[in-house]
Amino acid sequence: MTTQTTTPTLVHTREELAAALAVQDVQAVPRTEGQAGTAHTARPYRRAVVMTMGALHAGHLSLVARARELADAVVVTIFVNPLQFSPSEDLSRYPRDLHRDLALLSGPGLLGPDDVVFAPGPEVVYPDGDPIVRVSAGSIGDVLEGVSRPGHLDGVLTVVLKLMHLTRPEVALFGAKDAQQLAAVRRMVRDLDAPVTVVGAPIVRDEDGIALSSRNAYLSDDERRRALGLSRALHARGTADEIRAGARRAMRETEVDYVGLVDPVTFAEVPADFVGEALLLVAATVGTTRLIDNAVVQVGV
Repeated sequence: MTTQTTTPTLVHTREELAAALAVQDVQAVPRTEGQAGTAHTARPYRRAVVMTMGALHAGHLSLVARARELADAVVVTIFVNPLQFSPSEDLSRYPRDLHRDLALLSGPGLLGPDDVVFAPGPEVVYPDGDPIVRVSAGSIGDVLEGVSRPGHLDGVLTVVLKLMHLTRPEVALFGAKDAQQLAAVRRMVRDLDAPVTVVGAPIVRDEDGIALSSRNAYLSDDERRRALGLSRALHARGTADEIRAGARRAMRETEVDYVGLVDPVTFAEVPADFVGEALLLVAATVGTTRLIDNAVVQVGV
């Protein structure tokens, strides 16, 4: 017995997207004010969006599956956003395989014909070229990734807000692996009153503990072995200073970019005498591939 798969509606332009969303709106489950869906669906939202840059893996698919549980209709965006890449980064070599991505999204329990995959080119998202007005990540964008990749989070937030406007979701799902990005998106939605609920989903890891990432495809066997230092770093325990030092030791076979132990909301570094829950974030380069990881840890207890 074979498992049946379905194919979502693929659109590339703003006009095609608007038409596909109109179909979703017509087919939406009727709701009354304060009602979280019908008894049949028990889904609290009409439309969910999952924003990706393609090169999909199990982590992305877990977000889509969660979106399927939360909403009657799902939109997945596939767009390699040039605004979040610096001139020295890997925009041109970022993996792209739309045919493979569509096949994955058509798997059991994921997207159906009433769901939409929006795969625009840069000229569709930025019809006037690079935007003059952009979103600023503020203080969240000035630390960690913001130091290593200046302007990165500004580029992320700008495209996220644009895609929210274009896809008109009630809920947007993001993976927790990009913890600083998730925090910045949540703050943007709150500060700018975007009518979207942001849901974070847990990090998905491979059997060896490495966090799933599209960039893992760049790693040789030896580089992957060394990259495991990032996930091992997250097991460091003790005082704040001991955790930072232990994390660096675990990544000794990589080129460490940063080790951050921060407040999960403000992303300010916690002091040496801090006791309680903090977010441990690590970034390192292995070979030519830059990787990130994070975990919530208990400090000083």
